[in-house]
Amino acid sequence: MNRKERIRLILEQLRKGVYEKEEAIQLSLLAALAGESIFLLGPPGVAKSLIARKLKFAFRDGRSFEYLMNRFSTPDEIFGPVSIKKLKEEDRYERLTEKYLPGANVVFLDEIWKAGPAIQNALLTVLNERVYRNGEQEVKVNIKAIVSASNELPVEENLNALWDRFLVRYMIREIRKAGSFVDMIVDTSDIYQDTIPSDLKIGEAELQEWDMAINEVPVPAEVLNVIQMVKYQLEQYDADHPEAPFHIFDRRWKKLVRLLRTSAFLNERVEVDLMDCFLMPHVLWSKPEQLEIVREIVAETIRKHGYSMALEIHPLRKEIRELEEEVMKETRIPNVVLMEVPKAIEREYYELLNTEQTFDGNRIKRSDFDRMVVGEESPLNLYDKNGSLVNRVKARKSAELANGLIINANARLYTFHLLTDKVEKKEFLYKKPHTLVQKYWDDRTYQLRKYITDQKAYVDEHRPVAMQHLRTNLFVESELADLVEMNLKEALATLDELDLQIDKIKHLYESLR
Repeated sequence: MNRKERIRLILEQLRKGVYEKEEAIQLSLLAALAGESIFLLGPPGVAKSLIARKLKFAFRDGRSFEYLMNRFSTPDEIFGPVSIKKLKEEDRYERLTEKYLPGANVVFLDEIWKAGPAIQNALLTVLNERVYRNGEQEVKVNIKAIVSASNELPVEENLNALWDRFLVRYMIREIRKAGSFVDMIVDTSDIYQDTIPSDLKIGEAELQEWDMAINEVPVPAEVLNVIQMVKYQLEQYDADHPEAPFHIFDRRWKKLVRLLRTSAFLNERVEVDLMDCFLMPHVLWSKPEQLEIVREIVAETIRKHGYSMALEIHPLRKEIRELEEEVMKETRIPNVVLMEVPKAIEREYYELLNTEQTFDGNRIKRSDFDRMVVGEESPLNLYDKNGSLVNRVKARKSAELANGLIINANARLYTFHLLTDKVEKKEFLYKKPHTLVQKYWDDRTYQLRKYITDQKAYVDEHRPVAMQHLRTNLFVESELADLVEMNLKEALATLDELDLQIDKIKHLYESLR
């Protein structure tokens, strides 16, 4: 059985008897196997403690410790009582930790923000380094998962360090679907029963082996680009919203990458992919209202920039534009000529010259003239200087006379000139480039087209493998794969457009004689 199937089966067993909490369970196991902790935010009675209790069943020889914090909680209740024997006989201050937090595999701490400073300080090193200072000794604890919970977020500044230690943060809610609610209230099975077969459980040796292997999982360019782009956009958000900043610092970004690597490893992939990036919002929010903001930022970044940045489309587009400008500059000679164009009168009219002997009006609407077609007669109104309609005739633009109008009235044809202005118009004369310049351009277009061909070949080679994993990620909703596929299609379409643009540039300078 491969690793991915094994994790899938473990998750399936952990979900038994727990309704609409699939994502919370998935993230809890992922955080545990990444060596990180998870915080569950939600009201009482929504299965927060149940998730922690069931999580221990994923591990061989799992031992759990759970405690409901209050402002009177003491370190003895969390880390164990002081050994009176050692204090009396050896004058050593040590705690008996075996049946307490330092001796557990899976820890659940409810209402964690009510813990006092002594407990908080000891928890910091346990959460970050898995080390507990017992008297004069630093003891490496074998805690695989720490799940904390509360129905509120920390409000005091002295809790910020502890809050930052919880890498994964998840808002857990009551059951919403009517069917799931009915199933839950009539379910009489023992939800605390260990249903995971022993051959599926994860052992200590495996965890150590996996820990080293996770660090070796490559993070490809498209993922690194998405992370950097999300970081930049969150920094921009912080600058625009100083009253509610995200404030994400280096350690959290580093641990985030470890979480993405763990997801790739457990999904039996050789590298992190863009689907793993959808886990980022669970790491980056600090206040509930920030969750939707960061979800939108991550999703939009993947849709717009995922493969586009990895294929370096933006620099490629810039280089092609620079080549086009260079070709235009070298092959086009600007030439300014004077042209006569109809002169606008009071913005709305053109004026006909020498109409006094024939018609009362000498003005026509600009819009009427501009709509006229050479050789085709259409109705035309003539106006006087006051803008009053004085004549209605048929007319057409002259084919032989620039800025000329032919009016058909009383079975006679009259030709009139429009009052004109002289304006400068820039035209271009084209010249054939020097042979050496053309050779240089040939080399550049060859390199650009080769780059496009190589990028498309790379995608064709890797896409089948990448695409087949998109909708089977154990920790991410399959529907999000639509955004990844959309970006890849857009990136490939852009490469085709740029390839065509290079063709046009090449044709331009090669066709000159």
